[in-house]
Amino acid sequence: MASLRSASPKLRNYFGENYIPQVCEALLCGLLVTCPPDPLRYLEEMIISIMKNGLESLLWDMCIDSSMKPKIRRLSETYLEQLFGLDDQLMTPELMIKACTFYTGHLVKTHFCTWKDIAKPCTCENEFLAEKMERAMKYDNFRLQKYVFHHWHSYVKGQIEKLKDILLRIKQIYYSTRLIIILTKWREKARYKHKKREDELLLKHELQLKKWRNKIKFRSEKQSILPEQSLSEDSLVGEICECDISLLPERAVLQIFFYLSLRDVVICGQVCLSWMLMIQMSSLWNGIDFSSVKDMITDKYIVSTLQRWRLNVLRLNFHGCLLRLKTLKYVSLCKNLQELNVSDCPTFTDESMRYIAEGCPGVLYLNLSNTTITNRTMRLLPRHFHNLQNLSLAYCRKFTDKGLQYLNLGNGCHKLTYLDLSGCIQISVQGFKSIANSCTGIMHLTINDMPTLTDSCVKALVEKCPRIATVVFIGAPHVSDCAFKALSACNLRKIRFAGNKRITDACFKFIDKCYPNISHIYMVDCKGITDASLKSLSPLKKLTVLNLANCIRIGDMGLKHFLDGPVSTRIRELNLSNCILSDASIVKLSECCPNLNYLSLRNCEYLTDLGIKHIVNIYSLMSIDLSGTDISNEGLTILSRHKKLKEISLSECYKITDSGIQAFCKGSPILEHLDVSYCPQLSDEVIKAVAIYCINLTYLSIAGCPKITDSAMEWLSAKCHYLHILDISGCILLTDQMLEDLQIGCGQLRILKMQYCRLISKEAAKKMSSVVQQQEYSPDDPPLWFGYDCKGDPLTGQRNTAPLKDSESTGKQSTHSSEEEAV
Repeated sequence: MASLRSASPKLRNYFGENYIPQVCEALLCGLLVTCPPDPLRYLEEMIISIMKNGLESLLWDMCIDSSMKPKIRRLSETYLEQLFGLDDQLMTPELMIKACTFYTGHLVKTHFCTWKDIAKPCTCENEFLAEKMERAMKYDNFRLQKYVFHHWHSYVKGQIEKLKDILLRIKQIYYSTRLIIILTKWREKARYKHKKREDELLLKHELQLKKWRNKIKFRSEKQSILPEQSLSEDSLVGEICECDISLLPERAVLQIFFYLSLRDVVICGQVCLSWMLMIQMSSLWNGIDFSSVKDMITDKYIVSTLQRWRLNVLRLNFHGCLLRLKTLKYVSLCKNLQELNVSDCPTFTDESMRYIAEGCPGVLYLNLSNTTITNRTMRLLPRHFHNLQNLSLAYCRKFTDKGLQYLNLGNGCHKLTYLDLSGCIQISVQGFKSIANSCTGIMHLTINDMPTLTDSCVKALVEKCPRIATVVFIGAPHVSDCAFKALSACNLRKIRFAGNKRITDACFKFIDKCYPNISHIYMVDCKGITDASLKSLSPLKKLTVLNLANCIRIGDMGLKHFLDGPVSTRIRELNLSNCILSDASIVKLSECCPNLNYLSLRNCEYLTDLGIKHIVNIYSLMSIDLSGTDISNEGLTILSRHKKLKEISLSECYKITDSGIQAFCKGSPILEHLDVSYCPQLSDEVIKAVAIYCINLTYLSIAGCPKITDSAMEWLSAKCHYLHILDISGCILLTDQMLEDLQIGCGQLRILKMQYCRLISKEAAKKMSSVVQQQEYSPDDPPLWFGYDCKGDPLTGQRNTAPLKDSESTGKQSTHSSEEEAV
């Protein structure tokens, strides 16, 4: 066998760890000494014997019979170690001879040298001492020189370092002075260019306003002369390139008409023959909204429309329509109907429901809110609507618990996933048990305005509905922590409570374990919630929306504990209106919330401009509500550096002036939502700045600003063509001219609020109501809580009675997400 001395360490270790040399030695010794007739059988028996005794007790003569064992003295671990090349330290005769020779020589040398030193006479002792003294003096001189040189070297080195520092400071002074000179020149040049650009921008807007006034003038002249003598509009604005919309692809035409209401679609069909053919596309009539024209449409037109498009109609909306039974019968012709909304229809009865149920079995969405249905309708639902998924019975108070028992008849409503029982105060615990037995698949539950709702009702519902993911209990004051605990059996993702004083910190104590997947929490106006609740919410890893408006016991410490947890990196929307927060909370928000999009700090009185400075560091922020805070012009100037804000509310901020709003508008070109209501110190300059710098504005509220005049609204009408919502309530100086400007310039205006506008006539308001979808008008004098009289003069001592309307609505409204998203 070849030696393993040159083998790898791994192989050598393997041989050593598994006792392979010892095993081979024992077996070979047994074979050589015993010489068995059947060596293979002998080896098999010996190996079995070795396995039984273990390798630790293995000896070289273990396989030899005791009578035949030779008397040989053992020199090493095994005789085969040398064979396998594992005898690195094996003692051999040659090594023994070398060791003895070395030891003897070393012993002789040591004793001989000692004897020689003793026996040799002591000679030349004086010379030896002199030599040692000379060497000592040399050494002492060397050490002295070394000491002196060391100090000299340190001094020189220090001087060099000082010279380097002086040179570095001279360079820094030189470069800083040079940089200051460059920056000064650059600043002067930048200011000059900025001023020049602003002057050009103002000049441009002045020219546009002049063209705007000329356009209005031409329009008035055109209306005053006869049509055959008037100039065409094309002669005023130049030739307009013809564009036939019918040449566009069908998909593009559909997308255009989808943005129009039913009234606009009908008007488009009367333009010309090609347009009439375009509105005949079947896909355009998949969804018909009659509620938008409920005040002008007739039953005859509804019947003809349903008869013509009965095979194409998938969605019908009759919200608030006053229809006859004969008209509602024609709904049953729409065999493919999937969504039906008859909410607030006073003429809708059980008989109407019977016709629809027999003719439209494929309905998935059914809204019966605020109708007069009874138990007869409840009996029809499970018999005909087998695939019903969304059902709203809000404020339907004529059915009883017995009607809810019918939901389990036939195939039942087992596919129902959304149920709205708001305002159904007649339902008892037994009724909720019936719902649980028949609708086990409910995922979204809405029960608002239910003073009779108790913990027992919630427990009865939850016992058999484990799939509930969203619950909304607004206006249910008798629901307590027990109901919240019972909901832990469900996989809740969104929960919404409002105006409940029985909800306390106890419901959030183990929320991270009971509701690990919850993403939306709305606990508005719950006075029992304190900082301890925020600390309990901090471990939630999927929470994205939190609304704790009007929870007045929440302060800086609670928010700090909340942001110290993993929830801070996921939170997108945060509403802490009327909470006791200071600038320290804003500093923490800017450090811990990189994905925050919406922030409401309404009526946080301790918030100052110092906190606003840190809001700029929340780069993802798109909407902020600072109404009722102590923000000033300095804070608005700082906030203008954010550049990404699209929505801001500054209602009741009495420290801001025109210059602050102007500075903010200059730095916010993408602003779409602006609320400066109840800031009576603002004037026309604010509207002028908005018109110049924020032309993409869609929402503007200047309610309670008595200094705004028609000239400012003229600027707004000339520039902000995308305005959808405008609130000018309390602007007492506005007249009918303002409405004419809005009609010409703001063609997309949908909602107009002009309460307490005493100079606007009823005739002009009535004419404007036909242009917009929703309008609020009142010619009365402004109430006392506006803070000024009918002439715009401030009322002493009235500022503290400022609008309770907004502060109360803060607690009732949800966060920036739409209500549908919350549910």
